[in-house]
Amino acid sequence: MIPSNSMIPAFREEEFNWLLKEEVHAVLKQLQDILKEASRRFSIPTPGLENQLKQENFILGSSTMDQVKGVLTLQGEALTQADINLKTAKSNQVMHFTFRDDKHWKSTGTIQDARNHVNQALQLLSGRDESYHFKTGAEVNKLMDAVMLQLTRARNRLTTPAAMTLPELATSGLMKMFTPPMPGDVMVNFYINLSKLCLTVYQLHAMQPNTTKNFKPSGILLDITDQIKSNFICHIHMVIPTMQ
Repeated sequence: MIPSNSMIPAFREEEFNWLLKEEVHAVLKQLQDILKEASRRFSIPTPGLENQLKQENFILGSSTMDQVKGVLTLQGEALTQADINLKTAKSNQVMHFTFRDDKHWKSTGTIQDARNHVNQALQLLSGRDESYHFKTGAEVNKLMDAVMLQLTRARNRLTTPAAMTLPELATSGLMKMFTPPMPGDVMVNFYINLSKLCLTVYQLHAMQPNTTKNFKPSGILLDITDQIKSNFICHIHMVIPTMQ
């Protein structure tokens, strides 16, 4: 934090003015270069050129004793193929699902939102280039607070997945992407968490009479306790793919 002018002795005012004029702009230029590179890495492929991107296969690794297996094919920002084997918690029957040929899942919403916040931070810095003269330390602090707010929002967009309730997930387009169609008691969700692509599988089961309803899932980033109807329990499998 840069001190305000009122906190600076008169004999140091000239030094402080030099700091505002020279050093602040040098640091802001370094920060601007870093954010430009970050924005470039968030860039989305030009429409029509997606097919030229390299395909990468990722093996599904389950955190719950291999209940979920399969392969995901990533091409740019899109999942173009998904081959998933799910072992049901109740009967241990293995169900097999794949993406329909005309369907794919894109992560561009999360990535685009993060990129937009980075670009907004860049715009704030661009409005204070080397020709601009900062008059007070408080002015610099105000600018940095605004820049950090945008960068925090970008980080949170990547670290905190957008939560979907189970009813929303059940009626989402994602549930219509698979063949054969998934049964009504199985739901899946893809989302971005930091640099990871995650798959979460939900299995709903009717509760027996007198079964406790104080069910709290563990090992999952989404808190869905209040989203489950009182006459159902939910088995959750969170999967993080690894490159083949």
